[in-house]
Amino acid sequence: MFRYSLIAVALSAFATQSYSAAFQLAEHSASGLGRAFAGEAAIAENASVIARNPALMSQFSTKQVSIAATYVIPDVSLTGESAPAYSTPSAMNDDSIAPSALVPAAYFVMPIDNQFAFGLGLFSNFGLATEFENDYAAGQLAGKTEITTVNLNAALSYKVTEQFTVAAGVSYVYADAQITRHAGAGLPAYLQSAYGSTLGVSTSDEAVNLEGDDYGYGWNIGFAYELAPGHRLGLHYRAATDITFEGNYSNELPSVIGGLAGSSIPGTVDIELPASAEFSGSHQLNEELALHYSVLWTQWSSFESLEAYSNGTQVFAKEEGFKNAMRYALGADYRLNKDVTLRAGIAYDKSPADKHMSISIPDTNRLWLSTGANYTLANDASIDVGIAYLKGEKQHFTEMDNLGGQWQFKSEGNAVLLSAQYNMSF
Repeated sequence: MFRYSLIAVALSAFATQSYSAAFQLAEHSASGLGRAFAGEAAIAENASVIARNPALMSQFSTKQVSIAATYVIPDVSLTGESAPAYSTPSAMNDDSIAPSALVPAAYFVMPIDNQFAFGLGLFSNFGLATEFENDYAAGQLAGKTEITTVNLNAALSYKVTEQFTVAAGVSYVYADAQITRHAGAGLPAYLQSAYGSTLGVSTSDEAVNLEGDDYGYGWNIGFAYELAPGHRLGLHYRAATDITFEGNYSNELPSVIGGLAGSSIPGTVDIELPASAEFSGSHQLNEELALHYSVLWTQWSSFESLEAYSNGTQVFAKEEGFKNAMRYALGADYRLNKDVTLRAGIAYDKSPADKHMSISIPDTNRLWLSTGANYTLANDASIDVGIAYLKGEKQHFTEMDNLGGQWQFKSEGNAVLLSAQYNMSF
């Protein structure tokens, strides 16, 4: 039963760090990044429409391939404001807890006839990564947290009329997760107080190591309606995907206190990658200027509780209180000449985690400022580039470790996103 409780602690930490982080990814294309992803469910400019609204595939008259990559450069820092008696606030400071990451994507659209079109996309909708030093003072709260998902999405669109198109798609989602936590300053201090010795446990010893993966299936539907030439509305819904991570749990704690001393046992946890819906508009105001907007809703409230199991027995259950989140974006395109189009956009991204803050991903509301460009090449090809600056709000919050120690932090998180994309029609 003590081992079961260790699994419960590990899985509790996993859910807290991941879901409170709201780890949804928007980085599907360089063209979209240049507008802060405004109008994504209504703009049919390249094959990346598969990710945001496959109904737009009906706008293509030839096959097209798009390959994109976005480099995320985060700047997330923590400052300690108060610590338990066995540590100090200065030991909590960390000026770089999130590593840089590359987010790739690839898409293919193929018109079948005047009514049907088929598309295939490979991209990611969710992901996160944070990493602290092994000897970080609040090691029970944060070590390494990493979730990677890959979405293979096939879709088919049908043009009902010249103005109205519908589409449906199915997704295969592979997910991989890893979490490690360490003894930190708290556990050795507790052992010294309770046993008169640390029992050989040091600050950097692993208290939790959980790795697992799984796959799931999802679906999505999209609609596109042409109000008038150059004026289009789009709506896209992506259903939730259930994932059951199955893997191994271990720690480096001595067996005398119920630890596993490096051995591993199976552990599982169910999570849900939440549903989302996006409404967009795109309006060509004149030959040079187009205006775009989007509202994106994500159903984080569907995550009501966390339940962990080992050998078919429920070992942990916890109620959660996340709320649905909204993202608002406004962007524009300006056609400078026949070869160059300039882009700009602004967005506001609400965090669902205001009451569940965590140092593993200290999520916050974010303001996006974006710009980009498209350059037309010869032979039916083009290149997109985009850059965005994300400014996060400062947060003050308190977290409690498994021994009852309270750690108070101030967090600040910003990021720079750089993206490039190649499109080719044939």
